Amino acid sequence: MQCKTGESLNMSYLSPYLEAVGSDFTGGANFAISGSSTLPRNVPFALHVQVQQFLHLKLRSLDLIAHGGGGGTTAPIDADGFRNALYLIDIGQNDLSAAFGSGAPYDDVVHQRIPAIVSEIKDAIMTLYYNGANNFWVHGTGPLGCLPQKLAAPRPDDSDLDYTGCLKNLNDGAYEFNTQLCAACDELRSHLRGVTIVYTDVLLIKYDLIANHTAYGFEEPLMACCGYGGPPYNYNANVSCLGPGFRVCEDGSKFVSWDGVHYTDAANAVVAAKILSGQFSTPKMPFDFFCQA
Repeated sequence: MQCKTGESLNMSYLSPYLEAVGSDFTGGANFAISGSSTLPRNVPFALHVQVQQFLHLKLRSLDLIAHGGGGGTTAPIDADGFRNALYLIDIGQNDLSAAFGSGAPYDDVVHQRIPAIVSEIKDAIMTLYYNGANNFWVHGTGPLGCLPQKLAAPRPDDSDLDYTGCLKNLNDGAYEFNTQLCAACDELRSHLRGVTIVYTDVLLIKYDLIANHTAYGFEEPLMACCGYGGPPYNYNANVSCLGPGFRVCEDGSKFVSWDGVHYTDAANAVVAAKILSGQFSTPKMPFDFFCQA
């Protein structure tokens, strides 16, 4: 439930305190917020908290139905709607970024931090499942080592850069996270009766976009469109996008990265199309499978 736009899927944004201003949530709801993570689990707005917010929305909706809508108020969605809905979970990059940014040894991140992050995602899926959810679409994380934010950080030399110019160590960490997350999805799929869990390899999609950027019409795969400092990364931790002194590129459609962390609309369109195709998923299942009546 990471911070992702739901516009292309006709998903509604949540208003404060789950007050459905101008929305009945029939197209879905986005519980994500910028900067969210899995750990620590009880801070605003960790994955655990997002799940609790969802359960609160579900309880209120079913309570409205039980009381006949109460004062002319219609319920956002009924029990069948919650049961047949698709639950998208995309989280972990912020956790992974913080883990490597803490200076912890690589092995500690892989063998201690990542299992803890994956455990939180498993817990979220199981909580939703035991509250009636059956359909899940789970995203792995992207190539952390290709973010301008990470590339612009001081380093002793360029020995850790791969042929695309990305940081191998961070990408290896993202790969390990995805491997463990995919294994967790396999485990849940084999233990939870009647569940559909699709895992999507977002790292493969995004790395291909960067490595073969010219084939997709992009000119700058590793430089932020909105930032400060100019080539090669146009990223400065002290001058963020939309902050004092920032600069925006003339044509964002030529850039993969928007602000050094998030992708541009043009890049996201490519990524979304590949995700929806189902070709990078386990099992290979097209997204519209969940849209069938």
